[in-house]
Amino acid sequence: MAKHEGQIVIKKYANRRLYNTGTSTYVTLEDLAEMVKRGEDFTVQDAKSGDDITHSVLTQIIFEQESKTGNTLLPISFLRQLITYYGDQMQMVVPSFLEHSMRAFTEQQSQMREQVNRAFGETPLGKNLQLPMQMVEDQVRRNTELFQQAMQMFSPFMTPPAKESRKAEAKDIDELKEQLRALQNKLDNL
Repeated sequence: MAKHEGQIVIKKYANRRLYNTGTSTYVTLEDLAEMVKRGEDFTVQDAKSGDDITHSVLTQIIFEQESKTGNTLLPISFLRQLITYYGDQMQMVVPSFLEHSMRAFTEQQSQMREQVNRAFGETPLGKNLQLPMQMVEDQVRRNTELFQQAMQMFSPFMTPPAKESRKAEAKDIDELKEQLRALQNKLDNL
């Protein structure tokens, strides 16, 4: 059975090989990452038990992407905060919040791209990244505020973020600014 409700089924064997039942070929984690980027819908099943192991395989892809390029998407402070929610009463809320935030970010991404194209169309490439940087900073700030508001709704006795927490958030924003500046320098060198 190659497909299940429009999804491609990937079988993972004991030898850790992945088999795409849709194309009848073996694939790698890199191939699966490309399928995700193309928007292809698939599930990964343990070949012996039939268990759905899609979550663990996607997590493995993220781990490899994070370690392979050195260009991480997940800041250390984010990872630490995420770890604190495991076993916490808020654990049930975090997945839906993150999913909603990523969906909103994806929708706003097209607007950001249009504005970047307008900015680059009017000026030489790489000379004006202030607008995109500001947009990313604003989005990070909005998402952080939404997350804090959501957490306070579920825990009304929660105190506002401590000074150290605000410093950590400011540090994350500064790191993001630095990464964007590095990107601007690379574009300038092109």
